[in-house]
Amino acid sequence: MKKRLSFFVILLSLSFSTLYGQKIKGALALGINLTQVDGDEVYGFRKYGINVGPSAIMSFNKHWSISIETLFNQKGSYQKPRSTDSASGEYRLQLDYVEVPFLLHFEDRDTWTFGLGLSWGRLINVKEYQHGVIIPTTTIDGPYKSSDWDIIADLQFRIWKGFKFDARYAYSLVPIRTREFDNTQHTWSRKQYNSVISFRVIYVLNDDSPPRIKKKKKDRKELQIPE
Repeated sequence: MKKRLSFFVILLSLSFSTLYGQKIKGALALGINLTQVDGDEVYGFRKYGINVGPSAIMSFNKHWSISIETLFNQKGSYQKPRSTDSASGEYRLQLDYVEVPFLLHFEDRDTWTFGLGLSWGRLINVKEYQHGVIIPTTTIDGPYKSSDWDIIADLQFRIWKGFKFDARYAYSLVPIRTREFDNTQHTWSRKQYNSVISFRVIYVLNDDSPPRIKKKKKDRKELQIPE
């Protein structure tokens, strides 16, 4: 599956390059995730993870572009222990995905970029702990679904030259699991969804200088008086 996914990303990038080679930009992103799983009875963005990977950006004009990324993306949930006994209430879920987000961006290249898109993620690793003890029945084969489809909102600000600060929010479109809960009084079930806030630094490898800076340099050159 990973080989087929990599082949698809490479093929799509080559297709873009063939059609719009002069407008393709490469980028690298590195950052952290603050995550929770809605529906697991654990609340708060207390699980930390890594968000890292390359992307290709194709610009249509100075305002509109699309991007495709290949990310290693860690999600999950965490609740700290409430006591020191065997039923401490501690809970930790780690979900590792290889993801391919696809976004449409509106750009003001001097300052900010806003994007909306969709992402497909393949679950490659999962670990679930209850009261500090690993749950052996939670494996790559279940009960969590192998795919995660997300909707994404993304906002980037230029820091300096090709460096940008990126804030992103992603939420699962379909449940990643339906879980049964029970206590001494009753049982119930809840559908679960990944909810992720990401903060990243992006470096655009072949980023153009902002148009306003180019214009200033051109004006200075035109004002030079020949000897």
